[in-house]
Amino acid sequence: MKSVFHAFMGFRLFAAVILTAAIFSFSMALHAAWIPLKAELAQWLIERSWEEVQRGGPGHPWPWADTRPAAVLAVPQQGIRLLVLEGNSGRNLAFGPVMDSGVLSGRDLVISGHRDTHFGFLRTLSAGDRVLLTRPEGDQWYEVNSLEVVDSRAQAMVIEPGIDRLSLVTCYPFDSALAGGPLRYVVTALPLKPRRSLSSG
Repeated sequence: MKSVFHAFMGFRLFAAVILTAAIFSFSMALHAAWIPLKAELAQWLIERSWEEVQRGGPGHPWPWADTRPAAVLAVPQQGIRLLVLEGNSGRNLAFGPVMDSGVLSGRDLVISGHRDTHFGFLRTLSAGDRVLLTRPEGDQWYEVNSLEVVDSRAQAMVIEPGIDRLSLVTCYPFDSALAGGPLRYVVTALPLKPRRSLSSG
């Protein structure tokens, strides 16, 4: 009788281990699937909020968002099109490149992005390449003028309100295993022609 009881208890223990492993595996698979699904949903919501911004609405992608799309950055020859968010924070950088709120109404614009995701393409840009920035007030073409590595400990980015300029900034080197660090890769682009207003056609 004891052997039957022990066998039954052993079976229950085995079944509990199998069930626990199955639940753990299912939860891990669900979590892995949720991450790309959440990213896709966020991009759809941000795209929809950009359309709202262009119509003059508040354009917050979700009710608790402290950001909204400020522009679209495009490099047509590379098939790049990125929505740029307001507010230079790590939370916003997870969803796309960001524009510091302090430059939103100016002409000297700085856009930052992660080197291993949205701004990985910066390493393929060359002097003379063209970049299109679309803001609610119109489109502006820029031409890449310089590409440089800057040590943020020795050289700070200075915003010059009277200068028409677009700076694209990411961490450097691109293939570093460690995130962060003091080096920045800065692409500077200058306007090709005066801004075209959306209302002027």
